[in-house]
Amino acid sequence: MHRMSSRGTATALTVLLLGLVATGCGLGGDADDDAAQDATRSGSIATSAQTTASAPPSEAPQPSGTLVTADPTIVDAHPIPFRSWSRLAENRIAINFEMGSPECYGVDAVTTETDTTVTVELRSGTRADAVGKMCVMIAVFAHMEIPLERPLGDRTVLSAA
Repeated sequence: MHRMSSRGTATALTVLLLGLVATGCGLGGDADDDAAQDATRSGSIATSAQTTASAPPSEAPQPSGTLVTADPTIVDAHPIPFRSWSRLAENRIAINFEMGSPECYGVDAVTTETDTTVTVELRSGTRADAVGKMCVMIAVFAHMEIPLERPLGDRTVLSAA
């Protein structure tokens, strides 16, 4: 029977521990990060979009969370729903939503106005200056102000997602 030396055992354990540490710290490659981001995009965001598709977002008395500004340079943008909106002025609203860490992720919006509705297509993606960087996977409550072409009046505010 073959027996491993103490030095061989120590080397094997060191390699195993370094592999576990590298994987736990995210140094094992981008596959885990990509899989987590894909799961977030296709799982929780899709579920939220399905939930909000049946009813328009509710009106809130005031905006909630961190104020973020539109960033049209985001990469890999995808639509996300917003949960509520607030009337700021006759021709300005704020939409309330969840997003990833503002250090890595940004949002942009396109608004379509009709006589009866204001539809906001909110998109989230990676900030151009954060591409390739390691990012913390957390949810942040945020709001963004949306200027309107004319007063909101009694029009319905809708999420395009």
